[in-house]
Order: sequence, then C-alpha cells, then structure tokens
Amino acid sequence: MKSRFALGAFIVGVPLVLALLGPLFAGEPGPRAASFTLGGGHWLGTDFTGRDVWREVLLGGRPVVLVALAATLLAYLVALPLGLISALTDRAWLEEVLMRPLDVLLAVPSLLTILLVASVLTPGPAGLALLVALVNIPDAARIVRAAAAEAASRPAVEALRMQGESWWRMAVGYVGRSIGRTLAADAGVRLTGVLYLVATAAFLGVGVAPDASDWAVMVDRNRTGLFVQPWAVVVPALLIVGLTMGGNLLFDALLDKRRRT
Repeated sequence: MKSRFALGAFIVGVPLVLALLGPLFAGEPGPRAASFTLGGGHWLGTDFTGRDVWREVLLGGRPVVLVALAATLLAYLVALPLGLISALTDRAWLEEVLMRPLDVLLAVPSLLTILLVASVLTPGPAGLALLVALVNIPDAARIVRAAAAEAASRPAVEALRMQGESWWRMAVGYVGRSIGRTLAADAGVRLTGVLYLVATAAFLGVGVAPDASDWAVMVDRNRTGLFVQPWAVVVPALLIVGLTMGGNLLFDALLDKRRRT
C-alpha cells in the first residue's frame, strides 16, 4: 500500500508541480519559429503556430487544474446541502422536489450535456467550471444523501431530536462529521473524473480559445504534426494521463488505508 501511495504521489506530483509553478518560470515569449520544428533553441521543438513547446507546457497546466478544482468545489457546495436536507427531512414531498430533477440530469451523459450547452452558449473557463460542476451535482448529492441517511438513522440523532436540538446542530454537528471520511474519499475520486472531463471538453474546444496555452488544446491542435514533431502532443498528453492515473493510484491507496483502519 505504501509503495502504491508513493508511486501515485510521484506520478501526480510531476504534472501538478508543473501546472501550479510552471507559469512562474515560463518567461517572456520569444520570436516564433517555423511550425513543428526541432532544435533552434527549442529543446521540445515548436508547436503548430511556431511557439516554444516547453513554454506552452509550463503555461498549459494551470487552467486544467484550476478549472477542475473549481468545478469539484462548486459541485459539493450545491450537493452537500441538497443531500443533507433530503436525508434529514421528514417531508417526503421535499425530498422528491430536491432529488427527482437531479435524476433527470443524471440520465444524460455528462459530456453530452456540456456539448449541448456549449452549442448554444460560448463558455469561457469559468463557464466550463460551472458546466462540469453541474453534471457532477446529481451523483455527488446522491452519495451525500446515502451517507447522511445512514448516519441519521443512528440512535444518537434520535437522541438529539428528543433533546430539541436544532436541525443545524444535527446536520452539521453530528451527521456532517460522521460522513466526513466518505465525502473525502468521494471527493478524491471525483476530482480525478473531473480532471478527465475538463481535459476532454478542452480537447473538443469547449471553454478555451483555439490557440490557448492549455495541455488539452495542445494535444488537439498539434496532432496534425504528430509524426513530424511528436513532443508537442506526447508531453502534454502524458501530463494529463499522469494527473488522472496518479490521482487514481493515490486515492486508491488512501481508500485502502481507510478500509484497513
């Protein structure tokens, strides 16, 4: 388990450090060279517009990571109150009103929902974060509701009700703390899925400019020169894979540790 944790931390750490600290070391853009060339001071070559690939790699990770983190946070900001209210309410009609619309959204594939909205609107990075958060709310709310319902059925909650404790004290003070580990595990796995969804949407041109410094955009726009100058595609693609695969290994190790304890 320790080796899997260390491997996951290393694999996810490399792209994460590049994403967060890369823009600090990117420097000023130099003169553009010919497209898809190697050498000439560009140790990873140039991209489809003649820009230095290494500089674009340093700049391209932060948008992916920040949008994914923002989308995950926004999803839980909505899913937590919805799930807690649905689990703790005594009014069946209120639970139906809160959860049934989410079932409709859950039935539509996430990427299809994003593409349908993007065909009508033109979302920027903030809009992409909102869209990704929207498609993650139904599943996150169901997990919160299931975990909270189990905690709410314990005798301790019934004792709090008999003592006349407020709904807020029961929901946050007891139930919220009881489901903390479950939510932490789900958040880790969800962040990995959100990273994949953000990268896929950016690859399809949703939420980013066609020539943006973004790892997913780099893979898409430079694939025409894959056999001429492969580093412009291979390096950002490996970094995206490292984020998702390393995140999965890391959170699998954490979940395994939680099961053993």
